Amino acid sequence: MYILLALIAACALGIGVHYLLPHRDLRGVVVVPATATAASAIIYTVMQWAGVGEGSGWLWLAAIVGALLLAAIAGFALTASRRRSDAAKRAALGI
Repeated sequence: MYILLALIAACALGIGVHYLLPHRDLRGVVVVPATATAASAIIYTVMQWAGVGEGSGWLWLAAIVGALLLAAIAGFALTASRRRSDAAKRAALGI
């Protein structure tokens, strides 16, 4: 049940990361929070399977901060890809 706390925290903080990253109009509103939530679930589960207890601060730090870092990287990568794609389409159309 504690995994829900990590997932809710990652999703809520992922919303904040979405608004902190530049060019948010080039990606969907849900992309960064969903990525943070999925990454948090994976990190939390893997660390639990590795034997890290629920009371360990490392579990919570890795599950939340690690997920936010991965979501921010994914947001930057998606934005950069979208900008390159838009520039190529504009060049092809002669705009």
